[in-house]
Amino acid sequence: MKIDKKLYRSGPYSDFFSQGVQVGNILTLSGQLGDGEDGGIPKSIKGQMENCYINIRNVLKEFGASLDNIIDETWFVTDMNECMENVGAIFLAREEIYGCKPEVSQTLVGTTALVSADYKIEIKCIAFL
Repeated sequence: MKIDKKLYRSGPYSDFFSQGVQVGNILTLSGQLGDGEDGGIPKSIKGQMENCYINIRNVLKEFGASLDNIIDETWFVTDMNECMENVGAIFLAREEIYGCKPEVSQTLVGTTALVSADYKIEIKCIAFL
């Protein structure tokens, strides 16, 4: 059975995977990293998290969506201790990004590494359109 998919490909790995895939009313986003628009990577997990959401917004925009459409998030972090030591500041910044307490389910996963040792967090989302 063929599934009707709408794809958005971007970035250095666009030949290998899509940044977003829409099937019906469901949109899945590939994990977004903390690269800034200038290509720099902040040293702090909070700064990287803020950039992750900028990148998430950019993918959502390609599908006519916004953060309001997100229903689920999975955070992958390389240093759970650093994440939990900064959890207050991180989640306050996240509320500011969403404009409210986010109405999403969330999973936080500790991992030994991401695609580069410079990254501390990667955020993968599912949105309903």
